[in-house]
Amino acid sequence: MSHGRAPEEWESPTSKLNPAWWLARIFPSKPRKSNKPRIGDRLRDAMLKPPTPGEVSVSDEPQTVEELQVAVKFANDKERLIGLLAAPFAAAIGLIIGSVLISHDPAATLANGSINKLHVSVGLYQEAMLALVALAVVMLITAYFRKRLFLAIVMALYGLTVFNLHYWGFGVPYIMAGAWMLVRVYRLQHALRVASGDTSRYGPNSSGRNSTYNSRPRANRRYTPPTSR
Repeated sequence: MSHGRAPEEWESPTSKLNPAWWLARIFPSKPRKSNKPRIGDRLRDAMLKPPTPGEVSVSDEPQTVEELQVAVKFANDKERLIGLLAAPFAAAIGLIIGSVLISHDPAATLANGSINKLHVSVGLYQEAMLALVALAVVMLITAYFRKRLFLAIVMALYGLTVFNLHYWGFGVPYIMAGAWMLVRVYRLQHALRVASGDTSRYGPNSSGRNSTYNSRPRANRRYTPPTSR
């Protein structure tokens, strides 16, 4: 079958005997659009709507003082997308972990009637499950409003909670993501201080005093008794 020509162009006396000729008549081929957006682009556009004229836009690589000030307060599109994608998975993981812990909880008493020390109250597991779901909701809210610092803290707390429940595979990614965002906050704040010239409080002295104050000569208070002749 020739795809480069229309069905009328390659008609012949024997073409009607070819099943491809009838398929081309019934189901005509449509031109394929090369500029069709990819799945990742459509997902990003659906979750990260373009900023409105009155909304603050965050630059991925801030250079000026104004851009650094905005970058310190708000998360960029990548960090926001990470939070928006991680929050639903966090809620699902919390529900799964809670149901697994409740179903595998040992009996309160043993066969001989003694108390089983491995038994844990079901209410504690339910509270842990509700806490994980609540952290996932807070994670979604902070990601939606681009609050990077709070998003990093919530993700780290969620990872530590899951880690303490002995599900390390689910907790480590959230801890790493929260730590990465906290490091980014520190670097942006440091870049803002350097760009604005406010580095006097962060000199070699840990007390936070000005470097000009530290460079002043101090009086020697050591008492030297007079020498006898």
